[in-house]
Amino acid sequence: MKTLLAVDSQSVSRACCDADGNWSVESALDGQKACCLAADPQNRAVVYAGTNGNGLFRSADGGQSWQAAGLAGQIVKAVAVSPHDPNVIYAGTKPALVFVSRDGGQSWAELAAFRRIRGRRLWLSPAEPPDWRAYVQAIAISPTDPQVVLAGIEFGAVVRSEDGGQSWSNHVRGTLRDCHDMKFHARSGDWVYEAGGGGAAVGRGNGRSWRKANAGLAKRYGVSCAADPEKPEIWYTAVGPSPGKSYGEKAQAYLYRAAGGADWQPIGWQAHPLPQMPIALVTDPTAPGHLYAGLTYGDVWHSADYGDTWRKLPFTLDRIWRSMIVIEETNG
Repeated sequence: MKTLLAVDSQSVSRACCDADGNWSVESALDGQKACCLAADPQNRAVVYAGTNGNGLFRSADGGQSWQAAGLAGQIVKAVAVSPHDPNVIYAGTKPALVFVSRDGGQSWAELAAFRRIRGRRLWLSPAEPPDWRAYVQAIAISPTDPQVVLAGIEFGAVVRSEDGGQSWSNHVRGTLRDCHDMKFHARSGDWVYEAGGGGAAVGRGNGRSWRKANAGLAKRYGVSCAADPEKPEIWYTAVGPSPGKSYGEKAQAYLYRAAGGADWQPIGWQAHPLPQMPIALVTDPTAPGHLYAGLTYGDVWHSADYGDTWRKLPFTLDRIWRSMIVIEETNG
């Protein structure tokens, strides 16, 4: 059974496809104000959801049922499960702090060195007035080195740790300071990807070196990114002209694919600009070539051939906000 989970305006939408190809949609975590999702790379039926003021929740059955998993009272904006040890979980919050659990969420510790990053007093996000407080928008863990962790701050910086968060770099040169999405490749630590204000960027060598990757983009307000699980040189990004023309009803969206170091090429199901932003781009770790695009107002489009052709999935979710994951379940 295939399952899609997506953060909507207040909860988590769960869309399931049975063995006959029939989809059903239900809502979970109602009233908990979910704002981010992450699956355990070793067991994708185990999912974590961060919430806006209610801490972290955990599901062991692909999002059917949920239990509190710590950080009560915290606004958890980003969460990542280590691909090396499912008991190691990182969570990023608003205000911009990072916490780690090494026992599957039973207990948490703040990574205090994150408070000492030079220049963090300049992290002021315009995304959530009126307090303007910066927050951690993305956390990415290297699939080849468990000690390498990247954190992206909305309108702040991208910082890197080589010791599991005990110390942090200053802003990493070549990355986008206004980070909206950041992901390591599923298997190769030599590739990491970012979308944000300024377009797109790609990192190599476990995120040590980065370069802007904007050749071919019509606009440079990056919203989301994803990479093929088998071919790390194939990756995707969605961009818009500005914040005001990326997220709402008057969106002008552009969806691209880059392959083998070539310039970005437009892909999609209709001519650009698209009237809704692909606010969540995800690939299926079990299916090379497959790409899912979750649109702002709940439509989900799927390609099985690297974005060459598309079909709209036969359901509409509630409004999607940034975070969507794909789960391949074998017990349904």
